[in-house]
Amino acid sequence: MPQHLTIGELAARTGVATSALRYWEELGVLPAPTRVSGRRRYPPSAVEQVGLVLLLRGVGCTLQEIAAFTSARTSDGWRELYQRKLTELDRRIAQAQAARTAIEHGLACSHERITDCPRFAGGITALLEGATLGEAHERAHTT
Repeated sequence: MPQHLTIGELAARTGVATSALRYWEELGVLPAPTRVSGRRRYPPSAVEQVGLVLLLRGVGCTLQEIAAFTSARTSDGWRELYQRKLTELDRRIAQAQAARTAIEHGLACSHERITDCPRFAGGITALLEGATLGEAHERAHTT
């Protein structure tokens, strides 16, 4: 029979605080371990499960998404989660690229104060009209 780990041993092997491990169990991110005399005992595979959680957090998944991922029993379940996350990341990357471009243009602006720039004011107007940052920046530089 494989040696089971205490919560402290699992924390030491993975670098994750015991409080986080208990919280992850509460959310269903990690399966509840067996109990011996009321104390948690994890199978050796729990180290890999914690590693999976760390990986998914590293690619931007929320704990709720990770719980859904770990409970997905079919390839379609994890593929759907990955596709949604990829779409979200693409949106965030586009938003970050638009923000970077807007900041670069702001730094290159010849006005002493950025708020005196008519293009800056045009961008604010576009945002207030419901444009995204990228759309507002584009409108400010095409009018």
